[in-house]
Amino acid sequence: MDSAGGGTLYLVPTPIGNPRDITLRAIDVLQSVGVVAAEDTRHARTLLQPLGVRTTVLSYYDHNEETRGPQLVAALRAGKDVALISDAGTPLVNDPGHRLVSAAIAAGIRVCPLPGANAPLTALVGAGLPSHSFHYAGFLPRKSAARRAAAVRLRDITATLIFFEAPHRLAETVHDLRETLGDRPAALARNLTKPDEEYLRGRLSELHARLAGQDAVRGQYTLVVGGAPEEPPEEAAALADRLAQILLQHGADARLTREAVQDLTGLPRNRAYALVQAISATQAPTMPPARSDRAW
Repeated sequence: MDSAGGGTLYLVPTPIGNPRDITLRAIDVLQSVGVVAAEDTRHARTLLQPLGVRTTVLSYYDHNEETRGPQLVAALRAGKDVALISDAGTPLVNDPGHRLVSAAIAAGIRVCPLPGANAPLTALVGAGLPSHSFHYAGFLPRKSAARRAAAVRLRDITATLIFFEAPHRLAETVHDLRETLGDRPAALARNLTKPDEEYLRGRLSELHARLAGQDAVRGQYTLVVGGAPEEPPEEAAALADRLAQILLQHGADARLTREAVQDLTGLPRNRAYALVQAISATQAPTMPPARSDRAW
C-alpha cells in the first residue's frame, strides 16, 4: 500500500535515438517533479533543457546506487516526487534502478512506470521474427568461452531471443551464437529511430559474413534471434525414431543421419543428436549381402 502524503517515484523512458520519441506525459512528469535522478547528468541536461525542465538533476548510476538510493527514498518519504531516467530508453532495462524501485516499494512509496521508447521491443517488432513470446537476455559475457556457455543455457528456449552487444564484439558474438544455437534466422537492428536506422535480416551465418566483411562495425545494435523449434508432435517424433533406425541399419554415419532426421522431421538439433546417439549405441549397421560372381 502506498504511504499517505509521500511522493511518487516515476520511471520515465527517454528517446533511444530520435528526440521526438519522448511522450507528452513524460514531459509533464519531468517538468513537475522535484528531482530527476539520471544515469549521466550532462546527458540528461542536454535532453531536459529544450523541454523546459529546470528541476534538480542528481546522478544515479551503478557505482553510487547504494549511497544515492537512500537519499532519494528519503526525499520521496518527505513528499517530493522523483523521476528516474536512463541515458536512453526505459529505466531498469539493462540500466540501474532496480535497487531504488525495490527500496521504494519496501518503504510503501508509490512507483509509477511510464510507457515509452524501448530498444529491445522496437527491434523485436521490426525483426520479422515471432513476437508472441520473447526472452530478453541483455549483454552476453565478453569472453568467448563464457559467452558460449551462456548461449548453451538459452539453446532450448523456444521464445525469440533479444540481445544487446557492443559493435567491436558483435561479429564474434554472432559467430558464437551460430556455433551454439545453430544457424537460426536473426535480425540486427542498428541505430534504432535515428536517420540511419537499418535492419539486417537473415541466418546467423549470413549476418556474420556481412559483419566480417566490414572494415569496422559502428553504431548501436540490438540482436534478435529465433528461438528453438517447438516440441515436435508425436507423429514427427515417431518418424524421426524410425528414420534414424533405418538409416543407421543401412550404414549411414551418425552425422548424415542427424541431418536427415532434422531436415525431414523438424526435430530440434539437440533432440536429433540424442536420438541418433541412443540408437547407435544399441545397434550395429546391417552388412550388405556378400557379392557372388556365380551365375544362376
